[in-house]
Amino acid sequence: MEVDWEWDETLFSGAAAFYRRGRLPYAPRLADVLAEALHLDGRGRLIDLGCGPGTVALELVGLFDEVVGVDPDAGMLTEAARGAAELDVTGKVRWVRARAEELPCGLGGFTVATLAQSFHWMDRERVAAAVREMLRPGGALVHISDLKGERRTVDGLPYPAVPQAAIEELVRRWLGPVRRAGRGVLPHGTPSGEDAVLAAAGFAGPHRHVVPGGQALVRTCDDVVAGVFSMSFSAPHLFGAGLAGFEAELRRLLAEVSPSGRFSERRPGTEVFVWPRGTD
Repeated sequence: MEVDWEWDETLFSGAAAFYRRGRLPYAPRLADVLAEALHLDGRGRLIDLGCGPGTVALELVGLFDEVVGVDPDAGMLTEAARGAAELDVTGKVRWVRARAEELPCGLGGFTVATLAQSFHWMDRERVAAAVREMLRPGGALVHISDLKGERRTVDGLPYPAVPQAAIEELVRRWLGPVRRAGRGVLPHGTPSGEDAVLAAAGFAGPHRHVVPGGQALVRTCDDVVAGVFSMSFSAPHLFGAGLAGFEAELRRLLAEVSPSGRFSERRPGTEVFVWPRGTD
């Protein structure tokens, strides 16, 4: 990585139980856009790297014969399995506990590989090379993230906005001014420059697609608290014995902003970069 930081298994320790409830969903029609862009017809195999609780893997499960989710966090995979059972797709998915750096792990070949806001946690050069080798001819890697630079307001919506700036300040007061990440810190944030890494690995493209968001969402106090604890920089383990005290202060802050316990947000747009495997 391009930062003075090393991954460790505590990165999302304790966060899995909060992830599905707390994270804002990707834009609707993400699966439709990918199906059209990649000419998917329900066949082939998908590997989702850094799959977390299966957010993207389960969204796309209907587009493939088989979906394999890979993540090093056991709690995330437990949540992913729970989600698959709720959708009655357990027979079509497989959850593998491993770091992407350990690929290919005997998993075989794939039609599509997805990285949804997870690539920055990896040894990107190593993972890009491994993924390209695992993709079948005509396959593609898909990088998915919230739409960068998007301005989302709650103008005209019924409840106050989530007080993000105040929450971030509260986290800094409890955990210090430098962003935490597992047992280490990220004083300069996570690395960028994915395009250069993937191009150097031999991928072609990319082809950019934007899936519009903007739909109104109502978030409860519990949803917002879950969102805070789902983040690597404010994962529950970082607060140690002070966890209950932090949560109590967070809930007081939220109650002051919205006595009803409800907040308005808009669903973010989703940015998709499709990187064809290219020719050898």
